[in-house]
Amino acid sequence: MSGLRNRLLVGDARRLLPKMPAASVDCVITSPPYWALRNYDTDGQIGLEPTVDDWVNELRSVLRQVARVLKPSGSLWLNLGDTYSHHDRVGAPPKSLVLGPERLALAMLDDGWTIRNKVVWAKTNAMPISVRDRLACKYEVLYFATRSRHYYFDLDAIRVPHTSNMKHGSEAAARRAAVAKRPAWAGPLAGSNRGLDALKALGLTGHSLGKNPGDVWTYATSNFRGAHHATFPIDLITRPLLASCPEKVCADCGEPWQRQSEHPLAHTAVVGELQPECVCGTGSRPGVVLDPFMGAGTVGVAAEAHQRDWLGIEVNAEFAALANKRIEHERAKRSADRTDSEETPMAA
Repeated sequence: MSGLRNRLLVGDARRLLPKMPAASVDCVITSPPYWALRNYDTDGQIGLEPTVDDWVNELRSVLRQVARVLKPSGSLWLNLGDTYSHHDRVGAPPKSLVLGPERLALAMLDDGWTIRNKVVWAKTNAMPISVRDRLACKYEVLYFATRSRHYYFDLDAIRVPHTSNMKHGSEAAARRAAVAKRPAWAGPLAGSNRGLDALKALGLTGHSLGKNPGDVWTYATSNFRGAHHATFPIDLITRPLLASCPEKVCADCGEPWQRQSEHPLAHTAVVGELQPECVCGTGSRPGVVLDPFMGAGTVGVAAEAHQRDWLGIEVNAEFAALANKRIEHERAKRSADRTDSEETPMAA
Protein backbone atom coordinates (compact mmCIF):
# COMPACT_ATOMS: atom_id res chain seq x y z
CA MET A 1 0.00 0.00 0.00
CA SER A 2 3.04 2.24 -0.15
CA GLY A 3 2.57 5.37 -2.26
CA LEU A 4 -1.23 5.26 -2.38
CA ARG A 5 -2.80 8.71 -2.70
CA ASN A 6 -6.22 9.98 -3.74
CA ARG A 7 -7.68 6.49 -3.47
CA LEU A 8 -10.58 5.04 -1.53
CA LEU A 9 -9.94 1.53 -0.24
CA VAL A 10 -12.91 -0.72 0.48
CA GLY A 11 -12.54 -2.75 3.65
CA ASP A 12 -12.31 -2.67 7.44
CA ALA A 13 -9.92 -0.07 8.85
CA ARG A 14 -8.81 -2.60 11.47
CA ARG A 15 -7.42 -4.81 8.68
CA LEU A 16 -6.26 -2.21 6.16
CA LEU A 17 -4.46 0.27 8.44
CA PRO A 18 -1.82 -2.30 9.52
CA LYS A 19 -0.85 -2.66 5.83
CA MET A 20 -0.03 1.05 5.51
CA PRO A 21 3.59 2.19 5.98
CA ALA A 22 4.48 3.87 9.25
CA ALA A 23 4.73 7.67 9.41
CA SER A 24 3.12 8.04 5.98
CA VAL A 25 0.27 10.53 6.51
CA ASP A 26 0.30 14.15 7.66
CA CYS A 27 -3.14 14.39 9.22
CA VAL A 28 -6.15 12.22 10.06
CA ILE A 29 -9.67 13.66 10.04
CA THR A 30 -12.45 11.18 10.67
CA SER A 31 -15.83 10.46 12.20
CA PRO A 32 -16.10 6.80 13.23
CA PRO A 33 -19.48 5.12 13.78
CA TYR A 34 -21.01 6.36 17.02
CA TRP A 35 -21.98 3.66 19.46
CA ALA A 36 -25.42 2.05 18.87
CA LEU A 37 -26.68 4.81 16.56
CA ARG A 38 -26.05 3.49 13.02
CA ASN A 39 -26.19 0.17 11.20
CA TYR A 40 -23.86 0.01 8.19
CA ASP A 41 -25.00 -3.49 7.19
CA THR A 42 -21.54 -5.01 7.57
CA ASP A 43 -20.61 -8.03 9.66
CA GLY A 44 -18.49 -7.17 12.67
CA GLN A 45 -18.90 -3.44 12.13
CA ILE A 46 -17.74 -0.94 14.71
CA GLY A 47 -20.65 0.73 16.50
CA LEU A 48 -22.89 -2.24 17.35
CA GLU A 49 -20.87 -3.67 20.26
CA PRO A 50 -22.81 -4.96 23.31
CA THR A 51 -21.46 -2.23 25.59
CA VAL A 52 -20.03 1.25 25.18
CA ASP A 53 -16.72 0.05 26.64
CA ASP A 54 -16.51 -2.60 23.92
CA TRP A 55 -16.94 0.20 21.37
CA VAL A 56 -14.16 2.17 23.04
CA ASN A 57 -11.83 -0.84 22.85
CA GLU A 58 -12.52 -1.35 19.14
CA LEU A 59 -11.76 2.29 18.38
CA ARG A 60 -8.62 2.13 20.50
CA SER A 61 -7.34 -0.63 18.23
CA VAL A 62 -7.98 1.59 15.20
CA LEU A 63 -6.36 4.64 16.82
CA ARG A 64 -3.23 2.66 17.71
CA GLN A 65 -2.77 2.03 13.99
CA VAL A 66 -3.59 5.68 13.26
CA ALA A 67 -0.79 6.63 15.66
CA ARG A 68 1.57 4.34 13.75
CA VAL A 69 0.80 5.76 10.28
CA LEU A 70 0.88 9.41 11.41
CA LYS A 71 4.11 11.33 10.94
CA PRO A 72 5.61 12.72 14.16
CA SER A 73 4.45 16.15 12.93
CA GLY A 74 0.94 14.85 12.32
CA SER A 75 -2.33 15.16 14.23
CA LEU A 76 -5.78 13.62 14.55
CA TRP A 77 -9.21 15.25 14.44
CA LEU A 78 -11.90 12.90 15.76
CA ASN A 79 -15.60 13.79 15.44
CA LEU A 80 -17.78 11.94 17.98
CA GLY A 81 -21.37 11.98 19.19
CA ASP A 82 -23.02 10.50 22.27
CA THR A 83 -26.22 8.63 23.03
CA TYR A 84 -28.35 7.47 25.96
CA SER A 85 -28.37 4.15 27.80
CA HIS A 86 -31.36 1.81 27.75
CA HIS A 87 -30.05 -0.71 30.32
CA ASP A 88 -27.39 -0.98 33.03
CA ARG A 89 -25.67 -3.77 31.13
CA VAL A 90 -24.53 -1.42 28.33
CA GLY A 91 -22.35 0.56 30.73
CA ALA A 92 -24.55 3.32 32.17
CA PRO A 93 -27.89 3.60 34.04
CA PRO A 94 -31.02 3.76 31.87
CA LYS A 95 -31.68 7.26 30.46
CA SER A 96 -28.13 8.39 31.26
CA LEU A 97 -25.69 9.65 28.68
CA VAL A 98 -23.22 6.84 28.10
CA LEU A 99 -20.39 9.41 27.77
CA GLY A 100 -18.82 7.50 24.89
CA PRO A 101 -16.66 10.39 23.65
CA GLU A 102 -15.31 11.06 27.14
CA ARG A 103 -14.55 7.37 27.74
CA LEU A 104 -12.65 7.19 24.47
CA ALA A 105 -10.76 10.41 25.20
CA LEU A 106 -9.58 9.09 28.58
CA ALA A 107 -8.51 5.82 26.96
CA MET A 108 -6.57 7.80 24.35
CA LEU A 109 -4.58 9.50 27.11
CA ASP A 110 -3.63 6.06 28.42
CA ASP A 111 -2.53 5.12 24.89
CA GLY A 112 -0.12 8.03 24.59
CA TRP A 113 -2.24 10.66 22.83
CA THR A 114 -2.15 14.31 23.86
CA ILE A 115 -5.58 15.92 23.52
CA ARG A 116 -5.01 19.54 22.55
CA ASN A 117 -8.63 20.63 22.13
CA LYS A 118 -12.20 19.50 22.53
CA VAL A 119 -14.01 21.50 19.87
CA VAL A 120 -17.75 21.93 20.23
CA TRP A 121 -19.63 21.72 16.94
CA ALA A 122 -22.78 23.74 17.67
CA LYS A 123 -25.44 22.74 15.13
CA THR A 124 -27.65 25.52 13.83
CA ASN A 125 -30.23 23.07 12.50
CA ALA A 126 -30.10 20.16 14.94
CA MET A 127 -32.83 17.56 14.61
CA PRO A 128 -35.84 18.30 16.87
CA ILE A 129 -36.77 15.74 19.52
CA SER A 130 -40.03 14.91 21.32
CA VAL A 131 -38.56 13.95 24.72
CA ARG A 132 -39.91 16.16 27.55
CA ASP A 133 -37.68 15.43 30.54
CA ARG A 134 -34.30 16.68 29.26
CA LEU A 135 -32.82 19.29 26.95
CA ALA A 136 -32.26 18.63 23.27
CA CYS A 137 -28.62 17.94 22.38
CA LYS A 138 -27.47 20.41 19.72
CA TYR A 139 -23.75 19.74 19.54
CA GLU A 140 -21.09 17.14 18.87
CA VAL A 141 -17.41 17.18 19.79
CA LEU A 142 -14.27 17.14 17.71
CA TYR A 143 -11.13 16.05 19.57
CA PHE A 144 -7.82 17.42 18.31
CA ALA A 145 -5.02 15.07 19.38
CA THR A 146 -1.33 14.63 18.69
CA ARG A 147 1.43 12.13 19.38
CA SER A 148 4.31 14.61 19.73
CA ARG A 149 4.75 17.79 21.73
CA HIS A 150 5.80 19.59 18.57
CA TYR A 151 3.65 19.16 15.47
CA TYR A 152 2.51 21.00 12.36
CA PHE A 153 -0.21 23.58 12.99
CA ASP A 154 -0.91 26.64 10.82
CA LEU A 155 -3.08 28.95 12.90
CA ASP A 156 -2.72 31.78 10.37
CA ALA A 157 -4.55 29.66 7.79
CA ILE A 158 -7.73 29.58 9.89
CA ARG A 159 -7.80 32.96 11.62
CA VAL A 160 -11.12 34.80 11.52
CA PRO A 161 -11.76 38.57 11.29
CA HIS A 162 -11.78 40.69 14.41
CA THR A 163 -15.09 42.18 15.41
CA SER A 164 -13.58 45.46 16.63
CA ASN A 165 -11.24 47.98 14.99
CA MET A 166 -7.45 47.87 15.26
CA LYS A 167 -5.52 51.04 16.12
CA HIS A 168 -1.88 52.05 16.19
CA GLY A 169 -0.06 52.31 19.52
CA SER A 170 3.35 52.46 21.16
CA GLU A 171 5.96 49.73 20.71
CA ALA A 172 7.53 50.75 24.03
CA ALA A 173 4.18 50.26 25.73
CA ALA A 174 3.92 46.87 24.10
CA ARG A 175 7.28 45.84 25.53
CA ARG A 176 6.27 47.03 29.00
CA ALA A 177 3.01 45.09 28.78
CA ALA A 178 4.83 41.96 27.64
CA VAL A 179 6.90 41.85 30.84
CA ALA A 180 3.99 42.70 33.16
CA LYS A 181 3.93 40.73 36.37
CA ARG A 182 1.83 37.61 36.69
CA PRO A 183 -1.35 38.44 38.67
CA ALA A 184 -1.44 37.24 42.28
CA TRP A 185 -4.62 35.26 41.75
CA ALA A 186 -3.14 33.09 38.96
CA GLY A 187 -2.90 29.40 39.74
CA PRO A 188 -0.06 27.15 38.56
CA LEU A 189 -1.88 26.24 35.32
CA ALA A 190 -3.39 29.65 34.58
CA GLY A 191 -2.63 30.93 31.10
CA SER A 192 -0.63 34.06 30.35
CA ASN A 193 -2.10 37.17 28.68
CA ARG A 194 1.25 38.78 27.93
CA GLY A 195 0.91 38.46 24.17
CA LEU A 196 -2.58 39.96 24.17
CA ASP A 197 -1.47 42.70 26.56
CA ALA A 198 1.38 43.60 24.23
CA LEU A 199 -1.00 43.85 21.28
CA LYS A 200 -3.45 46.00 23.23
CA ALA A 201 -0.61 48.29 24.32
CA LEU A 202 0.04 48.86 20.63
CA GLY A 203 -3.60 49.79 20.18
CA LEU A 204 -4.32 46.52 18.37
CA THR A 205 -7.35 44.38 18.99
CA GLY A 206 -5.27 41.31 18.20
CA HIS A 207 -3.11 39.74 15.54
CA SER A 208 -3.44 41.70 12.32
CA LEU A 209 -4.18 38.55 10.30
CA GLY A 210 -7.23 37.85 12.45
CA LYS A 211 -8.11 36.10 15.67
CA ASN A 212 -7.92 32.51 16.81
CA PRO A 213 -11.30 30.93 15.89
CA GLY A 214 -11.62 29.29 19.30
CA ASP A 215 -13.12 25.92 20.14
CA VAL A 216 -16.84 26.52 19.52
CA TRP A 217 -17.71 26.21 15.82
CA THR A 218 -21.21 26.99 14.63
CA TYR A 219 -22.20 25.13 11.47
CA ALA A 220 -25.33 23.63 10.02
CA THR A 221 -25.43 19.88 9.52
CA SER A 222 -24.58 18.60 6.06
CA ASN A 223 -26.99 19.30 3.20
CA PHE A 224 -25.56 16.42 1.13
CA ARG A 225 -28.47 14.49 -0.35
CA GLY A 226 -26.79 11.14 -0.97
CA ALA A 227 -27.76 7.80 0.58
CA HIS A 228 -25.25 8.03 3.43
CA HIS A 229 -27.09 8.91 6.65
CA ALA A 230 -24.27 10.43 8.71
CA THR A 231 -22.43 12.91 6.50
CA PHE A 232 -20.63 15.72 8.29
CA PRO A 233 -20.53 19.21 6.74
CA ILE A 234 -17.58 20.19 4.59
CA ASP A 235 -17.10 23.38 6.68
CA LEU A 236 -16.36 21.18 9.69
CA ILE A 237 -13.51 19.58 7.73
CA THR A 238 -12.00 22.75 6.27
CA ARG A 239 -10.50 24.27 9.42
CA PRO A 240 -8.78 21.07 10.59
CA LEU A 241 -7.53 20.44 7.05
CA LEU A 242 -6.03 23.91 6.54
CA ALA A 243 -4.51 24.01 10.03
CA SER A 244 -3.09 20.49 10.20
CA CYS A 245 -2.47 19.13 6.69
CA PRO A 246 0.48 20.95 5.11
CA GLU A 247 -0.03 22.47 1.68
CA LYS A 248 3.43 21.16 0.78
CA VAL A 249 5.82 18.61 2.25
CA CYS A 250 9.35 17.67 1.20
CA ALA A 251 9.21 15.10 -1.59
CA ASP A 252 12.14 13.26 0.02
CA CYS A 253 11.90 13.36 3.83
CA GLY A 254 8.23 14.37 4.12
CA GLU A 255 8.83 17.33 6.45
CA PRO A 256 6.15 20.06 6.19
CA TRP A 257 6.99 23.29 4.44
CA GLN A 258 6.30 26.33 6.62
CA ARG A 259 4.99 29.81 5.90
CA GLN A 260 6.30 32.44 8.31
CA SER A 261 4.28 35.53 9.24
CA GLU A 262 6.53 38.56 9.64
CA HIS A 263 5.85 41.51 11.95
CA PRO A 264 2.85 40.04 13.86
CA LEU A 265 3.13 42.87 16.45
CA ALA A 266 2.49 45.51 13.82
CA HIS A 267 -0.52 47.08 12.16
CA THR A 268 -0.20 44.58 9.33
CA ALA A 269 1.51 41.21 9.21
CA VAL A 270 3.23 39.93 6.10
CA VAL A 271 2.61 36.31 5.19
CA GLY A 272 5.68 34.81 3.59
CA GLU A 273 6.07 32.15 0.93
CA LEU A 274 6.11 28.46 1.81
CA GLN A 275 9.65 27.36 2.57
CA PRO A 276 11.17 23.95 3.35
CA GLU A 277 12.47 23.40 6.86
CA CYS A 278 14.80 20.62 5.73
CA VAL A 279 17.91 20.77 3.51
CA CYS A 280 16.93 18.01 1.09
CA GLY A 281 16.38 20.36 -1.85
CA THR A 282 14.22 17.81 -3.67
CA GLY A 283 11.04 19.82 -4.22
CA SER A 284 7.62 19.24 -2.71
CA ARG A 285 4.37 17.35 -2.97
CA PRO A 286 1.01 17.96 -1.26
CA GLY A 287 0.42 16.82 2.30
CA VAL A 288 -1.90 13.84 2.66
CA VAL A 289 -4.93 13.50 4.92
CA LEU A 290 -6.36 10.10 5.87
CA ASP A 291 -9.95 9.22 6.76
CA PRO A 292 -10.26 5.58 7.90
CA PHE A 293 -14.08 5.91 8.06
CA MET A 294 -14.62 7.69 4.74
CA GLY A 295 -18.42 7.48 4.49
CA ALA A 296 -19.67 9.82 1.77
CA GLY A 297 -16.19 11.16 0.97
CA THR A 298 -16.34 14.60 2.58
CA VAL A 299 -12.66 14.56 3.56
CA GLY A 300 -11.66 13.72 -0.02
CA VAL A 301 -13.84 16.52 -1.41
CA ALA A 302 -12.35 19.07 1.00
CA ALA A 303 -8.79 17.87 0.39
CA GLU A 304 -8.99 18.23 -3.38
CA ALA A 305 -10.68 21.63 -3.08
CA HIS A 306 -7.63 22.84 -1.11
CA GLN A 307 -4.90 21.09 -3.12
CA ARG A 308 -4.14 18.37 -0.59
CA ASP A 309 -3.86 14.66 -1.26
CA TRP A 310 -6.04 12.18 0.56
CA LEU A 311 -6.52 8.50 1.33
CA GLY A 312 -9.76 6.92 2.51
CA ILE A 313 -10.99 3.61 3.90
CA GLU A 314 -14.67 2.63 3.89
CA VAL A 315 -16.12 -0.68 5.05
CA ASN A 316 -19.40 -0.40 3.11
CA ALA A 317 -18.93 -0.94 -0.65
CA GLU A 318 -22.08 1.02 -1.55
CA PHE A 319 -20.97 4.03 0.47
CA ALA A 320 -17.51 3.77 -1.09
CA ALA A 321 -19.04 3.90 -4.57
CA LEU A 322 -21.12 6.91 -3.50
CA ALA A 323 -18.02 8.67 -2.16
CA ASN A 324 -16.03 8.03 -5.34
CA LYS A 325 -18.87 9.35 -7.47
CA ARG A 326 -19.20 12.46 -5.30
CA ILE A 327 -15.45 13.18 -5.37
CA GLU A 328 -15.31 12.73 -9.16
CA HIS A 329 -18.33 15.03 -9.57
CA GLU A 330 -16.73 17.79 -7.49
CA ARG A 331 -13.45 17.32 -9.35
CA ALA A 332 -15.24 17.74 -12.70
CA LYS A 333 -17.02 20.86 -11.43
CA ARG A 334 -13.74 22.49 -10.43
CA SER A 335 -12.20 21.63 -13.78
CA ALA A 336 -15.17 23.14 -15.63
CA ASP A 337 -15.04 26.27 -13.46
CA ARG A 338 -11.33 26.71 -14.23
CA THR A 339 -11.99 26.29 -17.95
CA ASP A 340 -14.82 28.84 -17.88
CA SER A 341 -12.61 31.28 -15.97
CA GLU A 342 -9.76 30.93 -18.47
CA GLU A 343 -12.10 31.41 -21.43
CA THR A 344 -13.82 34.51 -20.01
CA PRO A 345 -12.18 37.63 -21.54
CA MET A 346 -10.77 40.24 -19.19
CA ALA A 347 -12.84 43.39 -18.81
CA ALA A 348 -11.39 46.38 -20.66
